[in-house]
Amino acid sequence: MTEASPISSNPLRTVDFSRLWLAQGAGVAAQQIAELALPLLAVLVLHASALELGLLGVARWLPFLLLALPLGVLVDRHRRRPMIVASDWGRAALTVAIIVAAVGGLLTMPALLLLSAAIGCFTVLFEVSYQSMVPSVVPPPGLAAANSRLAATAAAVQVGGPGLGGLLVQLVSAPLALLVTAGGYVVSALAVGGIRAPEAPPAQRGRFVEELRAGLSFVRRDKYLVANLGFSALYNPFIQWVMVLFLLHAVRELGLDAAQVGLILAIGATGALAGSVLAGPVVRRFGAGPPMLWSAVAECIVLLLLPLADASWGAPLLVVVLGLVFAVGDAGATLSSVVLMTVRQLRTPDHLLGRVNASMRWVSYGTIAFGAAAGGLVGELLGTRIGLLIGVLLTFSALIWVALSPLPRIGDPAELAIAERREPAVAAP
Repeated sequence: MTEASPISSNPLRTVDFSRLWLAQGAGVAAQQIAELALPLLAVLVLHASALELGLLGVARWLPFLLLALPLGVLVDRHRRRPMIVASDWGRAALTVAIIVAAVGGLLTMPALLLLSAAIGCFTVLFEVSYQSMVPSVVPPPGLAAANSRLAATAAAVQVGGPGLGGLLVQLVSAPLALLVTAGGYVVSALAVGGIRAPEAPPAQRGRFVEELRAGLSFVRRDKYLVANLGFSALYNPFIQWVMVLFLLHAVRELGLDAAQVGLILAIGATGALAGSVLAGPVVRRFGAGPPMLWSAVAECIVLLLLPLADASWGAPLLVVVLGLVFAVGDAGATLSSVVLMTVRQLRTPDHLLGRVNASMRWVSYGTIAFGAAAGGLVGELLGTRIGLLIGVLLTFSALIWVALSPLPRIGDPAELAIAERREPAVAAP
């Protein structure tokens, strides 16, 4: 017998969703440690410059630009669970390689860039496969609740993740802190490997290029998916620009140590937790559109405080102020992400979901590589403070896009569902 069906009296209380939930929490914890430990390893161990940090960002995100589309076709042609498991084991092995090289004194900046790029390749496969698998585990009426719960879990992990990462870097060094990252990937692989929910049969194979084009064409014809894509494609690269320079600026110009930087990001993650928890009630009260516009306004305005921060404020005040900046920004970003992900899943048939997710990631994540490179270059030429200011001002382009798009006029996201996503199923009580 197979284990619990994905459809039950409560679609979020099944063994399979619990395993997916565990995998997501472990994976996010792994990534949160790496998000802080890898750049700090480059700064503290390899003495990286702003330009080299920008290149590290390029190495981590360029795989989305190069691989997202072809991997989207691959995901729609095969079962998604084995690909998620393979991506987790691959990332774990490569993370261990970084640790061994660093501890052995063999790690160089080119080697770190190469290994980070390889991890990024497996991350692309994970992202495209993972998001495409959620509708196989959760029936349509439970998708919004599932996305909200997954986002809440990610946010909860993020609250402790950066702080733990900074503390580990401070206590045992950046390379050894990455052991937690490798362990998180292993837990994720084991959890996903235990999922037994039946997946929809893979799409019938055609010509590779035609299948690839089908995903892009589907996105291009849907005004809501285009609006979703533009929002992410404008905001993501410029917030990455800001983050690349912030880590270097915080250590070298503001005089903060690894633990204090981790604490700032941990405070910021409480905003992500609040955004995920409030997403459901806020959307029910105001609809999906207006909160997305309010979120974009808040995210952009609070970032203006980053280039204004000065070492003369003292470490305690800097931690509080900068933590609150990221808390407001993360709250808005998480609320928007929950809504946008639900809309994407409701608007896309299952046989195209891998390619649509890949098309969205190709643009929205692929552009992050350009943002990281540009931020590193500008920071190298003009200094981190001016570089931060320019990056923050550029995030306002996302606000303008949202204001002019159909997104602010969305009411109940369920009203946008295609026929396939309206199939009868038992909703959660």
